[in-house]
Amino acid sequence: QVQLVESGGGLVQAGGSLRLSCAASGLTFSTYAMGWFRQAPGKEREFVAIIRRVGGITYYTEFADSVKGRFTISRDNSKNTVSLQMNSLKPEDTAVYYCAAHPSYVSNRWTDFSSWGQGTQVTVSS
Repeated sequence: QVQLVESGGGLVQAGGSLRLSCAASGLTFSTYAMGWFRQAPGKEREFVAIIRRVGGITYYTEFADSVKGRFTISRDNSKNTVSLQMNSLKPEDTAVYYCAAHPSYVSNRWTDFSSWGQGTQVTVSS
């Protein structure tokens, strides 16, 4: 059974940084597509970033336009962790952030990810 546990959320002022981490277990981590999604109150869950294997030891990253240039995603296959470094945070980044996993990449839609963490709150004050 896949388990994902996020950490690192909190309260930060606009312009600040946070680093989210997701510890995964119960899966062959290196082969899984790992994504970050977020959901603000009253809004649909939305894609933030993904890191997925495209062949051998090569991984591809992709970001939502709203976070491109500010967020980076990385993974450590030796520790079964994926991280989201968030810089230049804005109040509109406030949301619950979720780590997600799927055995193979289908799309960036949240409905195409089969395993989810419990979420971690990120609040950016203006």
